[in-house]
Amino acid sequence: MPATYEPIATTTLGSAASSITFNSIPGTYTDLRLVFTGKSAGGSNTLRLRFNSDSGTNYSRTSLTGSGSSATSAQNSSTDNAFIGAVNTLQMMCNVDIFSYAGSTNKTLLSELSLDQNGSGEVRRTVCLWRSTSVITAIELYLSAANFDAGATATLYGIKAA
Repeated sequence: MPATYEPIATTTLGSAASSITFNSIPGTYTDLRLVFTGKSAGGSNTLRLRFNSDSGTNYSRTSLTGSGSSATSAQNSSTDNAFIGAVNTLQMMCNVDIFSYAGSTNKTLLSELSLDQNGSGEVRRTVCLWRSTSVITAIELYLSAANFDAGATATLYGIKAA
């Protein structure tokens, strides 16, 4: 259990927007946690992250999804984003833990996404790797093909002494 969660920044959208970005992230924490609640302003999309504006194929992921009636898994070893999960115009929430973000090794994250689909909810757990030894100083959260709806909120926490 982490000794301390410290809020670094919170963004709540007053109107629809294509992304939420946290810049100038201090390197003084052990790990980071990103908490997001919101929905798409336009149909089905996927929720994604990028670190330090890196759009190269330096990310890989493995995910498990359960919908109440089925379970699936997926893997991608060379993609241009850290895939978090599918979203639509229904409210969803996710937690993303980013481990050793200021270290000198490749960065890993674990995300947990929950989404209600009119009584047949979905949960997804994803593990991602960013193949970079750079300190994470910026995080961009975005959708694949639409804007976030107004009211979407993202909070970035720093974790000390995890």
